[in-house]
Amino acid sequence: GSGDGQGQILQRFPEKDWEDNPFPQGIELFCQPSGWQLFPERNPPTFFVAVLTDINSERHYCACFTFWEAVESPQPQSHGRNGEGEEEEEASSLVQPAQLFAPKSLVLVSRLDHAEVFRNSLGLIYTIYVDGLSVSLENVIGNLLTCTIPITGGAQ
Repeated sequence: GSGDGQGQILQRFPEKDWEDNPFPQGIELFCQPSGWQLFPERNPPTFFVAVLTDINSERHYCACFTFWEAVESPQPQSHGRNGEGEEEEEASSLVQPAQLFAPKSLVLVSRLDHAEVFRNSLGLIYTIYVDGLSVSLENVIGNLLTCTIPITGGAQ
């Protein structure tokens, strides 16, 4: 009822922890420092980088790109009647559920400090998601994370 909620991880890459780089527990708390709240209007997307330090004093840069998606209010709103008793008025006394907007965050965690690269990568993923392009996010992320390093003295 208050519009407050908790963050939930919907999808992650890789799906399982890497031995040398585990998934940061509680990352959803860093995505929305002010809390997970519904808003009556769509806010513009935001981007920031938080730096987390693990138990071994190693830094992890958490780039967070947040945008707002439309959700319907769980309960319809009703308005009072003016007492005329007409059927039309009774039918119009219930208003469709108000549209609210919930935050959704894309997060990139890295040991490297490259905020502009993170912003561009998350912006690309956001654009693919919002435009509904028929490209699998797994392929996009794989392409973003893959680079070819030529062998010294070898063919380019």
